[in-house]
Amino acid sequence: MDTPLASRRAALEVLIACLDKGQPLDDALARHQGFASLEPRDRAFVRLLLATTLRRLGEIDDVLKGLVARPLEGANALGHQVLRLGAVQLLFLGTPAHAAVDTSVRLVEGAHLPHLKGLVNAVLRRVAREGTVPLGDHDAARLNTPLWLWESWMEAYGEAATRAIAAAHLSEAPLDLTPRTDAAFWAGRLEAEVLPTGTIRRGAGGNITELPGFAEGAWWVQDAAAALPARLLGDIAGKRVADLCAAPGGKTLQLCAAGAAVTAVDISARRMARLGDNLMRAGLKAELVTADATKWLPTEKFDAILLDAPCSGTGTLRRHPDIAWLKDEYDVDRLAVTQDRLLLHALDLLKPGGTLVYAVCSLQEDEGPARIEALLARDRRVERVLIAADELPGLAEAITPKGDVRTLPSMWTERGGIDGFYIARLRRSYEK
Repeated sequence: MDTPLASRRAALEVLIACLDKGQPLDDALARHQGFASLEPRDRAFVRLLLATTLRRLGEIDDVLKGLVARPLEGANALGHQVLRLGAVQLLFLGTPAHAAVDTSVRLVEGAHLPHLKGLVNAVLRRVAREGTVPLGDHDAARLNTPLWLWESWMEAYGEAATRAIAAAHLSEAPLDLTPRTDAAFWAGRLEAEVLPTGTIRRGAGGNITELPGFAEGAWWVQDAAAALPARLLGDIAGKRVADLCAAPGGKTLQLCAAGAAVTAVDISARRMARLGDNLMRAGLKAELVTADATKWLPTEKFDAILLDAPCSGTGTLRRHPDIAWLKDEYDVDRLAVTQDRLLLHALDLLKPGGTLVYAVCSLQEDEGPARIEALLARDRRVERVLIAADELPGLAEAITPKGDVRTLPSMWTERGGIDGFYIARLRRSYEK
């Protein structure tokens, strides 16, 4: 087997599935049969190749538009994706020119587009000759951020913060783990550090399943920001807690480890099966319900509810750079409707005096503060519970003037950053 060509062919097919057909990158990789048959080292290369292409897509296209006279469209559109993959190897991955150019030419040849061989060869050889010169004084932060995102962040955060957020998205995120117990011990075993909030952090890369503690479920993968909502419920030992939109289950595991009687609800049977596997590996138990959380009616109300609502995911671009190119403002508007429905229904499931923590891994104001302000304005059953600085060790800057939490990817830069989350804590004050 020609391994270099096979790995790049897999990357090409996944990139087409992602950018041309709208499939999330992780889903496209999972569905690609050839990817699974590659050796671990080659799978890692494919992931790196794709992630870097998506992180740097704006810069890559800006370079290529100066070298390709006419857009490659229709039957020739595949050639544009080949050029992107070839260019990213030359500009950002340090791939030897002969390997990047030769495999790219062979990709268009194998796709029955022999008339593109000369173009691909000439364009990539020029990129190889000029090295990073084509990038010049390109504004990387701006180029690699779609206009709709840039404008929305400028309005919400201002130019300096927007540039810092966009710059943070250009780096690969570290590996964050939530320990079931004894963070210091597992940090030592994993050659990692314990963050102020209790998350264990180590560098990216490597096979997670081979790390100490994985098999016995001593920890699970979860960004430091994603671990905050469950902690903001306070002492939940012995309480009935619902985790709505729960899969794949990091927060469910947190709630169980904290001693709560947890009911986890999610609409996806596939994702719930994965949650069940994670619970079993960790030796934890929860009631699992596969249902639409906007319609689900339990027999008894809950002491506390954690609602990590479906959202655009724009706070996770460090880990999922495809989101920038697959989502748009219409997705945000559509999801805001679902978020409102979930918030209202969650209040119906909560006992008077009970606590609701709402979270989204989004940087969009319409999915965060706007939803909570709208709820508080129209529903007298609910009041905001302020979040104090001592509840977020090392992240006091993330507490908003209104007492909610807004983490940004540009925070904790010296530690490797953090995902963008919005979190609000509410209390149901009295019956309707």
